[in-house]
Amino acid sequence: TEQAVAVTGGIIAGILLLVLLGITAYLLWKKFCHLFSYEKLINPVKTTNANAIFQDQANSEIQQKSTSRSRSVPFIIPPKLHRRDWIHLTNEEQVQDDRDPYMTPQSGPRSSFHSLAGAYVVGTINPDLYKFPEDKSETDFPDGNIGRLWFSVEYEQESERLLVSLIKVRKLQPPADSCSPFVKIYLLPYERSYLQSKTKRKTLNPQFDENFVFQVSSKMLLQRTLKFLVYHVDKQKKHHFLGQVIFPLKNEALTEDNKLVIWRDLEKEDLEPPSEHGDIQFSLSYNDYLGRLTVVVLRARGLKLQEESPAVGVYVKVSLMNHNKFIKSKKTAALLGTPNPVYNETFSFKADQTELDTASLSLSVLQSNKGEKTLLLGRVVVGPFMYTRGKELEHWNEMISKPKELVKRWHALCHST
Repeated sequence: TEQAVAVTGGIIAGILLLVLLGITAYLLWKKFCHLFSYEKLINPVKTTNANAIFQDQANSEIQQKSTSRSRSVPFIIPPKLHRRDWIHLTNEEQVQDDRDPYMTPQSGPRSSFHSLAGAYVVGTINPDLYKFPEDKSETDFPDGNIGRLWFSVEYEQESERLLVSLIKVRKLQPPADSCSPFVKIYLLPYERSYLQSKTKRKTLNPQFDENFVFQVSSKMLLQRTLKFLVYHVDKQKKHHFLGQVIFPLKNEALTEDNKLVIWRDLEKEDLEPPSEHGDIQFSLSYNDYLGRLTVVVLRARGLKLQEESPAVGVYVKVSLMNHNKFIKSKKTAALLGTPNPVYNETFSFKADQTELDTASLSLSVLQSNKGEKTLLLGRVVVGPFMYTRGKELEHWNEMISKPKELVKRWHALCHST
């Protein structure tokens, strides 16, 4: 048995030795082949083909001439086009014979060299790369539009001057066939003084290009709101209101280096007199996909301030309620000394669609005096049938029926809780 084991071990050892020798021989052969191919590339065999000799001479001439010219690009014949007939021209360029199908002339601008991708000729412009978004502000007017106004605003910090440029108005809708418009510009909250543009005769698209200056300190600038009123003068010199634009300055970065050019659609002025405690205008929107209720507090009018002074601040508190239980509230900035504040602030609340039948929104207009108690100027609640009626209920239902769309309305303020 010991002899059998010894014989078996010897056989296995011999097999392993043969395998190692085979692997070593294979690796040596591969290395030899690699060295042979490398040497073959270094020392290529020269061809005796007549066309090839002509091409080598032509290439050497081109390279010599290209080195003598400054800022030129050498022309290199692609390998697949070797051994083709070439004609030497007097303008020092090499052009392939017309019999070669690969050199079919291409339409378009000529150039001394082409891009590597062959997509565009170098030196030309691809118009698609330089297309600017089309300005549709003078062509895209929504249904029911009564006009559009363009203006620019900038602020000089050192002189504390607000520069307003009235540019133009388009697509006015006058009460008569002819129209002679002009514009009054106010800097709210001061409505007793205003600046007025020149009257443009017999045009629905007046071009004003007039500049106006308001003196206002940098501290009070963000509390101010620009108001543009557009009027038409008839033959009897009577003024007819055509529309208005309200533009709060608090959300804009006004500097001398940042001249804002803005356009806004004209709005009809609400001719109804303010209610007893004033009115508030806001928009509602509900996104059923995100479960988000959005409130945009726009402005208030006719507020009965307890004390009219620059120290009086008026703000709006928006509260989300569910089953008359407080959920969350948010506040606007406090605007000083005005019974007609303009806010344009947006707030969002999380509200599941199943909660819309039990949820409601409370908007309270509050007056704050330094060192004194906050006073309630008025309040309005919008919500489902469980809590509201009339315009407040209609506003809520319209919001639900038009998801993801802002629904804007005025509401009268009251002191009832």
